[in-house]
Amino acid sequence: MSYTALYRKFRPSEFEDVKGQDHIVTTLKNQIKADRIGHAYLFCGTRGTGKTTIAKIFAKAVNCEHPEDGSPCGECAVCKAIANGSSMNVIEIDAASNNGVDNIRQIREEVEYRPTEGKYKVYIIDEVHMLSIGAFNALLKTLEEPPSYVIFVLATTEAHKIPITILSRCQRYDFRRISIDTISERLKELMDKEQINVEDRAIRYVAKVADGSMRDALSLLDQCIAFYLGQDLTYEKVLETLGAVDTEIFSRLLRQIIDKNVVGAISTIDELVIEGREMGQFVTDFAWYMRNLLLLQSSDNMEDVLEVSAENLALLRDEATMVDGEVLMRYIRIFSELANQMKYATQKRILIEIAVIKLCKPEMEEDYSSIIDRIESLEKKMENGVMVTSSQGARQNIASQEVEEKVPLPKAIPEDIQQVVRSWKGILSGLTGLSRTYFNKALPSLGPEDSLLLVFEDANAYAYIAENRSECQDALRTVIAERLGKEIQVIVKQNESGQPSDTVYPDLRQLINFNIEEEDF
Repeated sequence: MSYTALYRKFRPSEFEDVKGQDHIVTTLKNQIKADRIGHAYLFCGTRGTGKTTIAKIFAKAVNCEHPEDGSPCGECAVCKAIANGSSMNVIEIDAASNNGVDNIRQIREEVEYRPTEGKYKVYIIDEVHMLSIGAFNALLKTLEEPPSYVIFVLATTEAHKIPITILSRCQRYDFRRISIDTISERLKELMDKEQINVEDRAIRYVAKVADGSMRDALSLLDQCIAFYLGQDLTYEKVLETLGAVDTEIFSRLLRQIIDKNVVGAISTIDELVIEGREMGQFVTDFAWYMRNLLLLQSSDNMEDVLEVSAENLALLRDEATMVDGEVLMRYIRIFSELANQMKYATQKRILIEIAVIKLCKPEMEEDYSSIIDRIESLEKKMENGVMVTSSQGARQNIASQEVEEKVPLPKAIPEDIQQVVRSWKGILSGLTGLSRTYFNKALPSLGPEDSLLLVFEDANAYAYIAENRSECQDALRTVIAERLGKEIQVIVKQNESGQPSDTVYPDLRQLINFNIEEEDF
């Protein structure tokens, strides 16, 4: 018999086996016990959190001949038919490859026929956000008033792409990322069943890398077991299999940045590119590496939280003494902002190189944390006996800032950005709810790579916009694209300078309005 992957072999067959989604499982079981079953459900959440699995268990439970506390018995003919895929009552549809109007019309024709066995016909439409607009429209009426014996379960990882007309017809359930502790307990349980010896630290590291996805955790663990087939799986072996050897590169790059070695840092980036590393993942991993440093500086008892090997922990302890906490927070801030930009960038390598140069040359920024970094750099030079002098141009610049603070004006405002700013009120009118209110508080300025920079003084407004990216920033980009016929990169930033935003960042509304008045005159 061919080998079955762990995530398929141990897929839950009843509600009690589902981990980390108790709020959804309890609700569905109560509906079944009380016979209050809805006609349409929307399961939302990241990959590997149990959306399709719970949909299949739910399909068995509503058709089960002898349900037990809202769960399927698993023994009756209906349960067995659904489990082995031979039941005509459960129809699974992959919307990624069946996303046309004709596919939905076929469903509309099929729902007219009652189930041959059991009570309900259950349609599970996976990745439903991939349906075309025409297909969504064709589904509307059937979804709103299906026959009493039909249930729709729609599953998606991107709920923001589903039309509001569909959302309003469904009971929505948001699947949470599964915690590291919950994933670890499940992996230990399954490894005991498989009679494979795995260190607790190794299991916990796999759970952390899985990022809330039980399926990813099982796939990663499967990969590690295959690499060391027949051997005990230790923490060090898991680190090696999953690519944690790159910690040495992170350490080297960080030391080059601390030493202001621009040439060396850029060479390290070039090495990563040649090796074929995914640059977006590199940015995330390096930010995580610096986060570990910051945690190590914060307390002496962080070994269990850091999840690193003894050798790497020694490197971290050494590096933690090389850089001040304020400077490290600046590094993390720059790379966090870079991670947001990387999602929409075509020239990722250039953005990373610019960010690394900014870390090596804090004089390129004028916020509080960069000033601290510059002072530390000057102190190190003075300790080493290097004479530190300021040029005449620098003295004049400082003098002019003391006399009068002037907002640095952009050399040229791209035409696309000008169109956005001229239509700013109209663009905001295309948004809804709190996103429109909070975006109205932002100061539109010019960001890097000719992007639209939105600066917030209101911390609550910035926090809401940053946390609700899919609902706010993506919606804003969509409205802008509809008006301009092209996409514009949007960056959000909080003003942490302690000064009014319009004294630190150029307000494009004033500049562009001034230009318009000059032209009209």
